[in-house]
Amino acid sequence: MVESRLTRVLLRLGAGLTLAFIYLPLILIALYAFNESVTQSWPIHTYTTKWFSIAYHDDGVRQALWLSVRAALGATAVALVLGTLTSLAVSRFEFFGRDAISLVVILPIALPGIITGLALRTTYTTVGIDFGLLTIIIGHATFCIVVVYNNALARLRRVAGSLEQASYDLGADAWQTFRFVTFPQMRTALLAGGLLAFALSWDEVVVTIFTAGAQQTLPIWIFANLFRPIEQPVVNVVALFVIVMSLIPVWIAQKVTAERPGAVRGAGVAGDGSESHEASHSLQPHDA
Repeated sequence: MVESRLTRVLLRLGAGLTLAFIYLPLILIALYAFNESVTQSWPIHTYTTKWFSIAYHDDGVRQALWLSVRAALGATAVALVLGTLTSLAVSRFEFFGRDAISLVVILPIALPGIITGLALRTTYTTVGIDFGLLTIIIGHATFCIVVVYNNALARLRRVAGSLEQASYDLGADAWQTFRFVTFPQMRTALLAGGLLAFALSWDEVVVTIFTAGAQQTLPIWIFANLFRPIEQPVVNVVALFVIVMSLIPVWIAQKVTAERPGAVRGAGVAGDGSESHEASHSLQPHDA
């Protein structure tokens, strides 16, 4: 089917409008991070990098950054362990309720963040757990597990179980089979899932508000200082940093799944696209 020139023009225009709709607000934040004026007015008359130095030397920003990194790493580690174990159980074993596991695991990311946060806060208060880094990690892990589980399960469904059975027949135990047969087939999917989990935890706001107590992650610091006019330029700088740090792991995850053996290069999917599709679907905004 040969497309007409009008069709090509309309498709390109539609793609351009879609990208502008998504990225224009982010571009404005990036531009305002270099605005010399404290007030946000357009057009920008003078550009400067002084706010980057001020943000770098701000103790509040540094503490929030360090907390965000630790929380994201902790949530990613928990998600990798639990998501991998759950995917192995669902894909390799028969048991009652197996078909319902996927729904149960995916449900936390489908729920509004305010519901998840409220439920977690109520649980912490009832059990008597003090709010802090641990409560943030647990809260973030509830939805980070989803991307790891989806990626791992999609990969396992495309790996022949006969390979593992052959390993057992040759005398390998369960750990050796996982280490030398199963894990090598899963590692790129787990790496991509871990990177996406880190990105989800890194910019989480709603659940963090309910589970952080008096501590502030970087997104919470932005939210707390957003309506302070004197802090607006620094807020823009920190927001730009959060945007960049959110895009990097997503981009790496896409490259990892796209460039593994058997992938369709340039298409942004692995093999039949199940892993990238599942992971992208799982990255629906949790704060919505």
